[in-house]
Amino acid sequence: MKKFNNWLKRLSLSQQLFMLIFGFIGFFCFFFFIYISNSVENYTSQQMNNILRNYQDNITLLFKEGNSLDDLVLNSESDILTFYYITDDTTVITKNKNMDKVLQPKLIEQIDSDVQIFSEMSMAGGVNQLRRNGIYNGSGDYSYYAMTRLDNQTIIVNLLNNSYPTQFKNDLMSNVIDITIFVVGIFFIILMLWVSYIIRPLNHIRTYIEKIKLGKDAKLNIDREDEIGELAHALVNMRSELKRQEKTKEEMIHNISHDLKTPIATIKSYAESIKDGVYPYDTLEKSVDVIIENSERLEKKVHSLLFLNRVEYLTSMEQDEVMCDMKEVVETVVMNTKVIRPDIEVETNLSSSYFRGGEEAWRGAVENILENAYRYAQTMIVITLDEKQLCIYNDGPQFENDRISTLFKPYEKGQGGQFGLGLSIVSKVVSANKYRVVAENVEMGGVIFKIMK
Repeated sequence: MKKFNNWLKRLSLSQQLFMLIFGFIGFFCFFFFIYISNSVENYTSQQMNNILRNYQDNITLLFKEGNSLDDLVLNSESDILTFYYITDDTTVITKNKNMDKVLQPKLIEQIDSDVQIFSEMSMAGGVNQLRRNGIYNGSGDYSYYAMTRLDNQTIIVNLLNNSYPTQFKNDLMSNVIDITIFVVGIFFIILMLWVSYIIRPLNHIRTYIEKIKLGKDAKLNIDREDEIGELAHALVNMRSELKRQEKTKEEMIHNISHDLKTPIATIKSYAESIKDGVYPYDTLEKSVDVIIENSERLEKKVHSLLFLNRVEYLTSMEQDEVMCDMKEVVETVVMNTKVIRPDIEVETNLSSSYFRGGEEAWRGAVENILENAYRYAQTMIVITLDEKQLCIYNDGPQFENDRISTLFKPYEKGQGGQFGLGLSIVSKVVSANKYRVVAENVEMGGVIFKIMK
């Protein structure tokens, strides 16, 4: 089984489909022809018995019109033999002597036995109440026979030559085979067209991906609305998004480099001036304060970059059963960030709630949302926590509509043209723990961030 699976994996999709199609057709034909063969055999037997019955109805009519038994025997059709039996109650007295010249002894013996049984049955039920059909499975020219009672003493027997049912069955089987081949052929053509309908767009997608991989310009135009069309549209959208992110990332790296370069240059120039005994900012203490301030700015930017890279590691190392007391996290973060803007009123309404994930990652996420709120808030921040969600509201300026859809994407430019990593850190922490974060404009003014379970 393992070898078959390995072999199957090496086949292309078209080869797998062709193998499946031919296997299905073979399986279908095998069982179809077995069923048809039995059905044709049964239908042939039914038709031969009907032929004999109709022929015996004609003989019965001729006998009633006054034709003798010998005339009926002599005037039989070429494919149908006619014989008669004369009975007394249920005992056979005599029979047509020509039977011994035409029929094999075993067939005569079988017919004699059937006539005896039939005679007893028909006499018990009344004249012309029963017919009897029989099939002889031995060798010879005749297999199908039928008998009926003409009057109280006469039973007529008719035998059908094998050439007729054989030809009938062959013709019927030939017609069935022709129809079957035609139907299977149409089915095969339809399957081939369907396979081509699937394979062609997949080949276009593969060519498109190979060109993208080599950095070449490529277009993918697949006008379909099924799963393949959805895949094609997803690939095109993914490429557009990757190009957009790459461009934004390059721009962000450029801006981050500039942001890092500014405090580094300030620290360097102030340090060199102090070394030479020159105080750029009036006094030594004030000049050192500038160095410390820029060092803190530099440290904060580097910390954000490092934490962004650590988020995936932190969340991957934490198991699903690890739960974090979000109320405790929020209270700690609020206490530590009050010094950012003491003039902002922070209102909290916190209920006990546990979120899936580690405390360190969640603390970083809450810190970044709260720092963002402090940055834009005008007078107040409201934090609400319950069993279902964490909400952080600030009364700062609202987001533009196109800004909301890209707010949590990495490398996005924030308000004022700055590249902030805080909200992308939030997005990574929340999604890694299988929650959802959204930002919304509030109708009465301000914005609200929601982390929902």
